[in-house]
Amino acid sequence: MNNKPNFSEQGYKVINELGHNQQGGRITWLSLSIATNKQVVIKQYSFAQIDSNWSGFKAHQREIDILKGLNHPKIPKYLGAFPTVNGFCLVQEYIPADSLAVSRSFEPENIKQIAIQLLEILAYLQSLIPGIIHRDIKPENILVDTELNVYLIDFGFARIGSQEVSSSSVFVGTPGFIAPEQLLKPTTATDLYALGVTLICLLTGTKSTEIQNLIDEDDPSQIRFRHLLPNVSLRFLDWLEMMVQPRLKERFTDAKQALNALIPLDVTRSPQIEISQQIQDFVATRLGEKIRQSITIKNVMPDTLLEGRWEVAPHPHDPSHTRKYHPWISITPTKFNGNYTRCEIQVDTSLLMADKLYKRQLFLHTNAYPATHVVNVKVQTSPMPIERRKSKSSASLIWAFLTGEIATFTFLAVIPWIIALLADNKIVFWNMPTRIDSYTGALIFGTVGAILGAVGGVFIQAIGLIYNSFKENKQRSEAFSSQLYDYWLNTFGSIFAGLIIVGVLGIIIGSVFGTIFDLSRPSDLVGIIFNVMGGIMMGGFGACFLGGIAGGIIGYITSFLMWVVLSIVNDFLSLLAAVLGVSVGLGFVWGFFNISTILALGITGIPFLYMLLYAPIQHQKLITKYRHSEKNLIKP
Repeated sequence: MNNKPNFSEQGYKVINELGHNQQGGRITWLSLSIATNKQVVIKQYSFAQIDSNWSGFKAHQREIDILKGLNHPKIPKYLGAFPTVNGFCLVQEYIPADSLAVSRSFEPENIKQIAIQLLEILAYLQSLIPGIIHRDIKPENILVDTELNVYLIDFGFARIGSQEVSSSSVFVGTPGFIAPEQLLKPTTATDLYALGVTLICLLTGTKSTEIQNLIDEDDPSQIRFRHLLPNVSLRFLDWLEMMVQPRLKERFTDAKQALNALIPLDVTRSPQIEISQQIQDFVATRLGEKIRQSITIKNVMPDTLLEGRWEVAPHPHDPSHTRKYHPWISITPTKFNGNYTRCEIQVDTSLLMADKLYKRQLFLHTNAYPATHVVNVKVQTSPMPIERRKSKSSASLIWAFLTGEIATFTFLAVIPWIIALLADNKIVFWNMPTRIDSYTGALIFGTVGAILGAVGGVFIQAIGLIYNSFKENKQRSEAFSSQLYDYWLNTFGSIFAGLIIVGVLGIIIGSVFGTIFDLSRPSDLVGIIFNVMGGIMMGGFGACFLGGIAGGIIGYITSFLMWVVLSIVNDFLSLLAAVLGVSVGLGFVWGFFNISTILALGITGIPFLYMLLYAPIQHQKLITKYRHSEKNLIKP
């Protein structure tokens, strides 16, 4: 018996039945357009009761209006519609593909591609003004052909903006695929929920009619599926779980956001690697040295197997090389298959320039996420076979210069001026006074004690400097700041030594001679005692005060001289700087236009400038010559 309808008057020939929805009163026919000779799909809707105003037809007319406004390659085109005795027919483009309800096996990566195409379709629908919400996404309404092209069909439950479109069944959607908010106020996130459930069905092999088996018994709003997908990427499971969140605010807001989050994800569970060192530092100690270092690659993701291969990143200064060969960097093994691998990186510096820092990158390509990891390599080549020039700091040369200048000016100008001043006031230790007065005697011999104390302080200072000089000869690597520290320490040491020595000498000398002088007046016993005590006090105080100052000043000057003689004598350039300072000091004393000063400045200045400039120039010439010999080597 032939139950096929006759639509020849409408220009279509029915070929066979594609589907039958008894509850919805719909039969889908594969037909042939007589005018174009192309296959089309005719959806025949039959109504149980037909009223005078054709309310059922008017409801489905809204679906027709939606299809007329759509223009997307993955949505079958609307071709026309015509009424029948008990309903109407909708004509659409025929897509030679089965729905996802037909039992098929898809790889996880294929399912990701299906999801991407569906999200692109939904993003298109949501971008329309007003936007369209499908409200019935499920495996039965998704077609996938043999080339994995995806098509979305059946807009019978769709909603345009705030206007609800007709429904051919009691439910606005399909149980198990309905988002909680769909019955009240569907949003752009509503279709995402149904799509998430559809993807769960594909991944777990669950039929759409059995989706209730995945519902949590204690929480019916939750779908539990993670335990069924042990080999699926955790990041993809997180994404899928977010798609089916029952709370609207915890779901993706729209298809575009969900699509952007899905694209970079791997579906299958991938290894996760840990690299022992992200930066490899190589330091060569001799020319042409081959340096080796190890690096460990570990997979920390259970139930996965790590596969990888090394590649040296291209560099503009390196010769052309292949993926398996590099002229001066090699990794062993180049390829590996295992969850714990120890690789050896070897750097051959024979092709590299001396005393240079090379920076290169190694690419580790794996089946992990991300697929490529970068390891930075730094290679410091050995020093050039040229003795490194010990550059003298400017501060050291200035210090040596000032040493000679201050010392010369002090001994030739300051000290003679002090001696002349003391001589004019007859306060000199070799001119004994004629007055027998305890106070004057104490002051005089206190001064003598101060001078002796200064000498003692200088003596101690000299011993300290000589000791430090021997120590520096043994430890040539001591910093200049350490020498200054020792210098100032000894300077203050001479001051305190001067205070102690002159204090003792001043008290002894002042009290003894003060007593001797006062014995000439034995009748004044009280005066004798008073002057003895005054001599002690004046001598001690004067000795301490003057000795401390003198010891400090003379010790300071002596320190400079001892430092010049014992320290910078080992550095000829610094010695020349000090001698040049002496010449400048002579200029301040004798005048710079004095013939002796001019000769001294010439004799010391010219060698100093020669040494200051010649050595660096010669050293740079050697470096330039050596660099020229490296012109065929690889540049950093």
